[in-house]
Amino acid sequence: MILDQFRLEGRVALVTGASRGLGQAMALALAEAGADVSALATRDCAETAARIRQLGRRAEAIAMDLSAPGAPQEAVRRVLDGFGRLDILVNNAGIIRRAPFLEVSERDWDEVLTVNLKSVFLLSQAAARHMVERRSGKIIHVASMLSFQGGIRVTPYTAAKSGLLGLTRIMANELAPLGVQCNAIAPGYMATDNTAPLRADERRNAEILARIPAGRWGTPEDLSGAIVFLASPASDYVNGAVLAVDGGWLAR
Repeated sequence: MILDQFRLEGRVALVTGASRGLGQAMALALAEAGADVSALATRDCAETAARIRQLGRRAEAIAMDLSAPGAPQEAVRRVLDGFGRLDILVNNAGIIRRAPFLEVSERDWDEVLTVNLKSVFLLSQAAARHMVERRSGKIIHVASMLSFQGGIRVTPYTAAKSGLLGLTRIMANELAPLGVQCNAIAPGYMATDNTAPLRADERRNAEILARIPAGRWGTPEDLSGAIVFLASPASDYVNGAVLAVDGGWLAR
């Protein structure tokens, strides 16, 4: 049956930035599909882990700053020590700093690029080494509309998310022959903490909604189907793709 291709029983996932918002919703979706999940964030992931256990799955909460030296490699070791395997990596953790281009500080540039791109590369590399040994694995990056567009007042974020697009493709090229699929999800404008300032700005909020064919902001749960698809055997022949979940934003 085709629905069996979307089942994740026996698989272990690591989801970063899983304490709330998009990361928490994706972690829960993977658990609902049958996966055991390590939920990682700089803040406490206990709530996410508890909700995963309520679904009958094993869960681990990892509090870790992935920008710290050696942290990405340690995160993978923690998952392997706790679960014995790692089948799915979801690189969702990210930060944003807003400022006009002429006022972006070097510190903000470095912090955003480190968290949103460098840490993703290092964590993916550590996970892929394990996956390649088993010739099986799924790595999913969380990109953005700003992987395709420039945006305004978010220079480091746009640079990092554009870099993720390239990283997705080079990883697909090199890892697909070794049994590991790498793809990305590009969420549109989602109602999360990161977008709270935009939603609070009546003019900007109206401009954004006017361009979304679906006529609404997305919710974290809107990513559930996409993440399960890309993490499951149903996507075994999908490599280097970026799936926009944007209410039609890019089509406008």
